Amino acid sequence: MNTTAPSKDASFPITIEPSGRQFEATADETILAAAIRQGVGLPYGCQDGACGSCRCKKLSGAVTLGPHLSKALSDEDAAAGYVLTCRAYAQSAVVLQSRQVVQKDAPPIRKMPVRVAALIKKSHDVIELHLQLPAGEPLRFYAGQYIEFILGDGTRRCYSIANAPHTLAAAAASIELHIRHMPGGKFTDHVFGAMKEKEVLRCEGPYGSFFLREDSNKPLILLASGTGFAPIKAIIEHMAHKKIARASTLYWGGRRPADLYMDGWLREQLAHMPQLRYVPVISDAQPEDGWSGRTGFVHRAVLEDFPDLSGYQVYACGAPIVVDSARRDYTAQAGLPEGEFFADSFTSEADKAQP
Repeated sequence: MNTTAPSKDASFPITIEPSGRQFEATADETILAAAIRQGVGLPYGCQDGACGSCRCKKLSGAVTLGPHLSKALSDEDAAAGYVLTCRAYAQSAVVLQSRQVVQKDAPPIRKMPVRVAALIKKSHDVIELHLQLPAGEPLRFYAGQYIEFILGDGTRRCYSIANAPHTLAAAAASIELHIRHMPGGKFTDHVFGAMKEKEVLRCEGPYGSFFLREDSNKPLILLASGTGFAPIKAIIEHMAHKKIARASTLYWGGRRPADLYMDGWLREQLAHMPQLRYVPVISDAQPEDGWSGRTGFVHRAVLEDFPDLSGYQVYACGAPIVVDSARRDYTAQAGLPEGEFFADSFTSEADKAQP
């Protein structure tokens, strides 16, 4: 790493391979911030060096790295040339490798007001939140992307859109979010407490590179923990709408059966999606649950059924521990090519605060 700091007014070209997308980054902004500013969809999650979702291989050039957690980027990863774009500042022209960069015609990022249309309790700690979009130009997004709420103090909270784009064509259509209550959480306490229908919120999006790559015919493993099911639901709706017939197996994990808060909806989809298989996995079933299905860690259930993932694509979403473990084990133990693992890690403010 080059530690000589150029002038803060300096600007360097950043190239993303194999797409060839290019943009400029100034010396005083992170590569990720520059990409977002110029509409280039680099993958990312927390933007705080905590989750590792933005990790990319640096093919050439010099960067400095800001503070980050070792679980997001280990010393071994850094020595192998990997960087976190949310913590990397360009010191020269830089070439990065990221097969998740979206194409040039990606949906534009918009800032807009939204109105609460409905709050539906799905379980003791999950609310299905419906947001009415402003009239006029419809929101364009890929199934699996997310929006960010802009709170009154300027802080932001990210939530995946749980319905597919085609559903917005209906009259009075709304975007659907799945909100899990995090006690003490600045936003979720409000959702589960004072929020009422017709309340107006500010949001921005769409963001994210978690969406189905339709240029591949590889069979799919869809992996979700908790409300990580939200973007997976959007992808399933999109596949049904587009009649995408790729063999797909969804593993959805929760501590208790009630955590699989849309189990009934999923089973209904199986009736008209013969290519889709559903495997619910419970990690902490109690006698009173009467659970007779799969138990244990959801990402391990995949390995039990698919010890060889070399010919698959994996889409994983949910708690960082699940996503990180799946990425590590599927590539190291089951031969999954790293470029075929697509993830959205739900990193909370508590996760970011961990030392």
